Amino acid sequence: MRRSHDPAGWTAEQMAASNAWRHVLTEEERGEIHEAVEAVQVRGLDFLAISRESFPLPTFGARLAEIRAELLYGRGFVLFRELGVDLADRRRTALAFWGIAAHLGEEALSQNTKGHVLGHVRDIGQSRTNVLQRGPYSREAMPYHCDCCDLVGLCCVHPAKRGGASTIVSAVSVYNELLERRPDLVEALTHPIARDRRGEVPSGMDEWYSIPVFNVHDGWFSASLEPTYMGSVDRFAEAPRQSDVQREAIAEVQRICKARHFSMEFRRGDIQFINNHVTFHSRSAFEDHPEPERKRHLFRIWLKCLDGRPLPHWFYDRHGPPGAVDRPGGIVGPGTVRVAPLEAA
Repeated sequence: MRRSHDPAGWTAEQMAASNAWRHVLTEEERGEIHEAVEAVQVRGLDFLAISRESFPLPTFGARLAEIRAELLYGRGFVLFRELGVDLADRRRTALAFWGIAAHLGEEALSQNTKGHVLGHVRDIGQSRTNVLQRGPYSREAMPYHCDCCDLVGLCCVHPAKRGGASTIVSAVSVYNELLERRPDLVEALTHPIARDRRGEVPSGMDEWYSIPVFNVHDGWFSASLEPTYMGSVDRFAEAPRQSDVQREAIAEVQRICKARHFSMEFRRGDIQFINNHVTFHSRSAFEDHPEPERKRHLFRIWLKCLDGRPLPHWFYDRHGPPGAVDRPGGIVGPGTVRVAPLEAA
C-alpha cells in the first residue's frame, strides 16, 4: 500500500487559508439563474424535465463546467454563496438549486424508495437508532459518512437555531494519516465490509451489500464509509461479520475525521456540493426554532456523473448484476418512481 497523492488530499489548515473552495455568485451569474428560473416557471416544466439545455446559463455555465471538473478530479467540494432568490418562494429556490445541479451532473438520483430526487434534510422525528430510519430526518449528530452518488448537493433554506454545522474531511488525507501510523488498519479497510440497506431493497437484491472503505481502481482513489449501515448489518445472520481489526479501524477513521475536519456554517441560500468518493461529511446535532416555518431545512440532491472517478465493481454490485448498471448510485425499491416533492415526507 502506498501513500496517495490524489488532488483531493487537502487538509483543514489548507482550506482555512484559502478561498478557492468558496464561489460567491456575481450579479451577472445571479441574473442568469433568475432568468432561467423564470423561463422554467413560464413553461411550467416539471423538475425532472429540467436539463442543462432547458436551464441555460450562458456565462455561468462555463464556470460551472470548470467547477464540475474540480469536483470530480480535483479538490472535491465547493460552496456557493449569494444565491439571490427569494428563499420564501420554495419552488423558485428549488428550481435555482436544481438548475445549477443540472450543469454538474447527468441525472438526479432517487434518495429513497419513495423516489425522491429532490430530498429534504429536516427533522421529522426519525432516528438512526431505528434500523428502518435514517439520519437526515432527525436532529441527531451524524457520524462521518458518504452518500450513494457521485456528487451530493445541499441548499440551505433555513439554518438551525443552534448547531447543525456541516463538517467535511478529505478521505484521501484520512487514508494517508492512517497509513502512516497504522498500515494494518488501512489493510483491513481494503477488504469488503457488509452494510445494511435498512429496508430499502432493490428488486432481486439482498438486504445487505458489501464494499471496502478504501479503494484504488485504474489509479484513482475512492472511499465508502457508512457507519450507521455497517453498525446494524449484524441483524442479518447471513451477512459477513466485521473483524475486530476492522471495527478498530472504523473507529479510528472516525477519530481522525473529528480531529481533522473542516467546518462550514450554512447561511440561508448557501449551496454546497461534495464528491462522495473522496470526501467524508457529517453534521452536528442541532436545536430548531419553535416556529415550523423556521425549522432547519436543506434541499438535497444526489447526482450521477457518467465521467466520474473510476470505481471498482463493489460500487456497481450494490445496484445490480454485472453490466446492468451504467454508473452506480441512488436508492430504489420495487415500483420506485422518481418525484421531486417540495416538502419533506
